Amino acid sequence: MRRERRTPRPDWQRRCEAVGFSFHSADGGYWDESACYAFSAGEIDALEAATEAVHALCLEAVAHVVSTGAFDRFRLPEPAIPLVVDSWRRSEPSLFGRFDFSWDGTGEPKMLEYNADTPTSLVEAAVVQWYWLQDVHPDRDQFNSLHEKLVERWGTMGLPGDLILTCSMGNDEDADTLQYLLDTALQAGLDARAIDIEAIGWVPVPGAGERESAGRFVDLDGRPIESLFKLYPWEWMLREAFGPCIAGSGTRIIEPPWKMLLSNKAILPVLWELFPGHPNLLPASFDASGLAASAGDWASNHVRKPLYSREGANVTIRSAQGNHHEGGRYGAEGYIYQAYAPLPRFDDRYPVIGSWIVGDRAAGMGIREDGSPITRNSSHFIPHWFD
Repeated sequence: MRRERRTPRPDWQRRCEAVGFSFHSADGGYWDESACYAFSAGEIDALEAATEAVHALCLEAVAHVVSTGAFDRFRLPEPAIPLVVDSWRRSEPSLFGRFDFSWDGTGEPKMLEYNADTPTSLVEAAVVQWYWLQDVHPDRDQFNSLHEKLVERWGTMGLPGDLILTCSMGNDEDADTLQYLLDTALQAGLDARAIDIEAIGWVPVPGAGERESAGRFVDLDGRPIESLFKLYPWEWMLREAFGPCIAGSGTRIIEPPWKMLLSNKAILPVLWELFPGHPNLLPASFDASGLAASAGDWASNHVRKPLYSREGANVTIRSAQGNHHEGGRYGAEGYIYQAYAPLPRFDDRYPVIGSWIVGDRAAGMGIREDGSPITRNSSHFIPHWFD
């Protein structure tokens, strides 16, 4: 693994927009092709194997939590628990997710967290960097079968009725991601369309109060929504006025409710308890003393993460190399403590590898880098290739 500096394509903005990527210049320059990362085929094989191994561990961890009823550690809203249990026991299918790894190409990739519910950076990983590769390195390959696997996965999920895809359309990143996912669903032969999440209606059964839980979610034409893909976090949905209506609506929702366990940082200490010493996991605990007891020297170099957090918000790193803290609005539900696995450093930049899973198969990689050891919303996306 190495970082290479490059001259950006003269018309890169136009090329990005031509493939449905409108937010390329957000935060002062989100898409960055002034550099790229190069890998060997063996390194890609190692990352692919680590991704599928950790995915399998996560499924075992969900089974353990559901069978033991250890939901209190996740601080889930009470109405979420029966949703999680029911969706897991029904084997409701998952579309995708993204693991974040710290890795410099040597040793074993270390899983930092799992973006299991509303993973983003999809358009740039699946499409934009692929077209970049065709322009600048047509003789090389890329760890990227996301598009083909997404189309295939949609076709095997057995979703009832038409598929509605939704997000808050006012967010450019979410809107572009949703449009891309709509395209993959249509290519899979599904009858699918996209609407803003605020356009979803609720029709109670006759005789029920306006916000009683018996009824159906409907689209703008008043048609019941049987299958719903939402690029909107579960913890936000359950706080909405109509959150209590989800259980009785009969709508199949993707990602399924059981993914609430995997998108919660509480899964990190649960994984370590179940699989201590696994080469792709980091020691983790629900308190600093627990980390000290299980991790030894790791304990003085650790990361504190909120159970619910996005884009590095409210993350604190304490290490011999220095302390770092990112502000934000998360943390009310509590924190976990994870051993610190420093991101590699190339040209004073810190890359994190986002490795995608579609269904049960590794499907590709996207790299984001920052000048800080904490990956944030403003971190740049850097393309990659391999021999």
